[in-house]
Amino acid sequence: MAFQSANYQYTCSTHKGKSVIFIDFPNNNTLKQDLKNTLKVYWSASQKKWYCMDMPQYHRLLNIPIPTLDEIIPDDIADINKPKYSAMAKRLILKGYSPHTQRNYLQEFHQFLIIVKNNDADAFDSDRLASYILYCIKKLKLKESTINNRVHALRFYYEEVLERTGYMLKFPKPKASQKLPKVLSKKDLAKMFEKTENIKHRLILLLVYGMGLRVSEIVGLKIEDVDSGRMMVHLQQAKGKKDRYVPLPNSVLELLREYYVAYMPKEYVFEGMKGGQYTLRSAQSVFKQAMDRAGINKKVGIHGLRHSYATHLLESGIDISFIQKLLGHKDIRTTLQYTKISDAAVGRIKSPLDDIMNKK
Repeated sequence: MAFQSANYQYTCSTHKGKSVIFIDFPNNNTLKQDLKNTLKVYWSASQKKWYCMDMPQYHRLLNIPIPTLDEIIPDDIADINKPKYSAMAKRLILKGYSPHTQRNYLQEFHQFLIIVKNNDADAFDSDRLASYILYCIKKLKLKESTINNRVHALRFYYEEVLERTGYMLKFPKPKASQKLPKVLSKKDLAKMFEKTENIKHRLILLLVYGMGLRVSEIVGLKIEDVDSGRMMVHLQQAKGKKDRYVPLPNSVLELLREYYVAYMPKEYVFEGMKGGQYTLRSAQSVFKQAMDRAGINKKVGIHGLRHSYATHLLESGIDISFIQKLLGHKDIRTTLQYTKISDAAVGRIKSPLDDIMNKK
């Protein structure tokens, strides 16, 4: 039978530290099987309910409104600190932070509130907060990037929400290890594209590499953003809420038209089977499967296509300032990281050993 969402009742909540949608329905095997066929669901032994991850596409499918971050308070936070969590969420929304940053800050603040238990978070002074960060480093052994995110989240709460100016100025900021971006060779890329026969999947990979896109930008790309007349693509409200234009590769135009005729997307260039925006996870899965088919055994994610785009532009002689604009980097130092991995740049360096040996 067709899935009838009216047969089910939904509750947005948290479970095991994640946002979920709990699903209630009469004890009926047909309804249970129908649910399993439609959604990726899990059984909660503690709640005695089925649930799915809280994702926008499920809200659209189930025809339920998407709650704002301040409307869902995690159950594992002590009652005394639940208003603090809500205040944090509201302030993040009012300040206009991106949904990604909002989720990150709330996730780190959530972990802090779990640790402090029934202690009033507002009563913590800078020394107690420093002890907490030390605990995260020594006992929890969290990565530098996670520690930095947690420090930023705490700084936001105490200085922005509670307006304690300079409250965390002396707070230590762990130095994150600097890792160079992972890049694929043009030979590997060509093999990956060749081995991906599905037109939709191949086009996703071609556009991510061919325009140096973030995965969030490819799934958020709308039909109206593609101007085939000017051969330009308008990326709206990308990271940092900045718009930018990138050139549309001539080599994909015919495939793009072929794809459009075959799939007839309505709003987004790439949409899910049931409509709506293609998911980040699906795009990442497309890349992983392409890597496997091509026999490429490098530990690199789909973001490696963007790194490869920037590196190959640099190797072809494109000025670093133009690459910065194409990638949408705010700071040129972010773009300069590609000079450290450019094969062409490294290849032009002559070892002083050669001078010594050649004089013999």
